[in-house]
Amino acid sequence: MNIDYPYTIDASGRTAQTDDADHIRDLIEQVLFTSPGERVNRPTFGSGILGLVFEPNSGALTAAAQASAVASLQQWLGSLIQVTGIDVESEDATLTLTISYTIRRTQEARVDQFTRSV
Repeated sequence: MNIDYPYTIDASGRTAQTDDADHIRDLIEQVLFTSPGERVNRPTFGSGILGLVFEPNSGALTAAAQASAVASLQQWLGSLIQVTGIDVESEDATLTLTISYTIRRTQEARVDQFTRSV
């Protein structure tokens, strides 16, 4: 079992845990929504996608967000997942990413949606 993200306490008063598939989803969320320079001992960790939220909505924005997401996920989670598709939507100050991926260890195909308002 793995520690759940965000960190919480379960009903028994212990650190909440999660299964492997949910843990990988949590890791993807952390990579996508962490800005490079935000983590002290890993200054290049993250994707920088949140900085794109305030850019004018266009095809170029979508392409930049997709490229940034794919590169970051391959760099940080490439040994755990294979990204098969990314859909990016930006509306006002809300960014929604739909990530299609395969968990390498189990070959389980998954699609998860991540939303962040800034």
